[in-house]
Amino acid sequence: MKAILALEDGTFFEGESFTGSGESGGEVIFNTGMTGYQEVLTDPSYIGQMVCMTYPLIGNYGINPEDVESSKVQVAAFITKECCKQPSNWRSVENLPDYLSRHNVMGIEGIDTRALTRHIRIHGAMRGLISTNELDPAALVSKAKEMPEMQGLNLANQASCKEPYAWTDQGPKPVKLNNGAYDWPEGAARVLVYDFGVKWNILRLLKNEGLELMVVPASFSFEEACALNPDGIFLSNGPGDPGAMKENVEVIARLADRFPLAGICLGHQLLGLALGGESYKLKFGHHGLNHPVKDLATGKIEISSQNHGFCVKVDQLDFLEQTHINLNDQTLEGFRHKSKPIIGVQHHPEAGPGPHDSRYFFTRFRKLLSSESF
Repeated sequence: MKAILALEDGTFFEGESFTGSGESGGEVIFNTGMTGYQEVLTDPSYIGQMVCMTYPLIGNYGINPEDVESSKVQVAAFITKECCKQPSNWRSVENLPDYLSRHNVMGIEGIDTRALTRHIRIHGAMRGLISTNELDPAALVSKAKEMPEMQGLNLANQASCKEPYAWTDQGPKPVKLNNGAYDWPEGAARVLVYDFGVKWNILRLLKNEGLELMVVPASFSFEEACALNPDGIFLSNGPGDPGAMKENVEVIARLADRFPLAGICLGHQLLGLALGGESYKLKFGHHGLNHPVKDLATGKIEISSQNHGFCVKVDQLDFLEQTHINLNDQTLEGFRHKSKPIIGVQHHPEAGPGPHDSRYFFTRFRKLLSSESF
């Protein structure tokens, strides 16, 4: 079925839908991963975005129930050069077209993904529209221009859970609060995870550190957090513009005066803003599994998984130490507070998908809770 992808600047590409008829819009970005498409599809940080995979063949190992980062497909649409309809892998239980169709997400193929990627690199990420219903490029460009821009969008509430839950070795488990209090299990350190669109592998790796986890909505107040008496706070990844989340930043600023804190991606950005930093939008973002990051304390180079369209700037704050930088463009990838137990990284140490070079971040956070040296 013929489909057209039209960008807000008037550029358009012709392809074919492999998920049937429909129409979908969002910010068009590209991901450089050769594998890991199932984790990409289910990453809540991609809400509001149409993802173009730069690797030309996608879907060859199918879909399985284990390699997911949330309970559903989160991307606005999926753009490939070629979609494999007959996967070959012993873990596969479903092909990519059926998976996307079941979640009502459009997928298109036959697009020149190299040309699309190059266009985004030159001109920046931009709004786009995919349609099989309307095949007039000019009409689609006009509709794309009417969509909200990513800058200024608060999408974390859309990505977040609605009620608190505990994370166990078997996955999420509903909890009951008693007048705002909770009877934590004995022994392990207690951590509240603010869910701005959390990836499940973050929760898996925090649990592997022996921590007791309660995941709470993005709107959880300072008073509600204090009533649960945690030993530390963890701020998750998520979609949208951190600069549009002023209420969350205010809560985090208060939490930073009382609890050990750590943040990943959007959580890192919000933490930086809460401490007095500034955020800005990147031209086309960092999305992929092969971004080099330097740990300034050790001098080691880590190959990292990344997914963000915004960045935070904190070099004007003398009480913060920059701990990691991106070697591609020198943007900030991590910081720590010089006198408080606060750390954050912009990249994704949990991978899912990606390399495991940065997983030590979760051990650092655990040691932070007990004031151990890391």
